[in-house]
Amino acid sequence: MEFEEKTLSSQKIYDGKIVKVFKDDVEIADGHKSFREVVKHSGGVVILAHKDNKILLVKQFRYPMKEVLTELPAGKLELGENPFLAAKRELEEETGYCAEKWTDLGYVYTSPGYSDEKLYLYKAENLTFTKCHPDEGEIVEPLEVEREEVLKMIKNGQISDAKTLCALLRGDFL
Repeated sequence: MEFEEKTLSSQKIYDGKIVKVFKDDVEIADGHKSFREVVKHSGGVVILAHKDNKILLVKQFRYPMKEVLTELPAGKLELGENPFLAAKRELEEETGYCAEKWTDLGYVYTSPGYSDEKLYLYKAENLTFTKCHPDEGEIVEPLEVEREEVLKMIKNGQISDAKTLCALLRGDFL
């Protein structure tokens, strides 16, 4: 079976600081014409950092959801930025920790039905505390949570962030 879709035209309909939105006219594999709305995003990193039996999490207000979420430390990639260097930067900014040992856990696509956002997942171990220094306008509260408590938080819905769940699964913490 043929799946590929051919782009006939592409029009940028929004050009923002974080995302760009395109409307593409496409020809699908059966020859019919359709369109796709595509959100272009530079991607990001997610860090599963742990020390002893504790996992480092952060609490922060997520405006689109209008609520405070508990997540793993994470951040947006600058255009062309090396994901591993971004992960090191984000871990220190959000939690105040640096790690000696890093493991690449691969990547996930956040919403491939309409976005090209790709999140790179890392495990960070052998942590040393320096100091937190979040980005301007970023208010985060770092937490050190026992593994068993994290599992309870997932089961009762306190942790509902997909990137966090993916990294915990890939890092063998679930």
